[in-house]
Amino acid sequence: MVKLIWSPESINDLEHIYEYIAQDSEYYAKLFMAKVIETIENIPDFPKSGRIVPEYEDEGIRERIYKGYRIVYRLKKESIAIVTVVQGAKLLPDI
Repeated sequence: MVKLIWSPESINDLEHIYEYIAQDSEYYAKLFMAKVIETIENIPDFPKSGRIVPEYEDEGIRERIYKGYRIVYRLKKESIAIVTVVQGAKLLPDI
């Protein structure tokens, strides 16, 4: 099975998103996090099911969308790296 790797940036992104949502509701922040993590954990099953990120036009950089957030990941030979999780309206960083 392909190894799933979380970048430090992606962990930091999720922490900030959690904190933002938790300002209004800790319950919904936890629910959101659980769903994002579930989405990410399913990526190795069908890694190419995510769309190619339009900004990069690279077969190896893909994304899945959950509730307006982009989960960006990079396909490698023996692993999948979660690069970032950003709100859909934000510009992606250089990866």
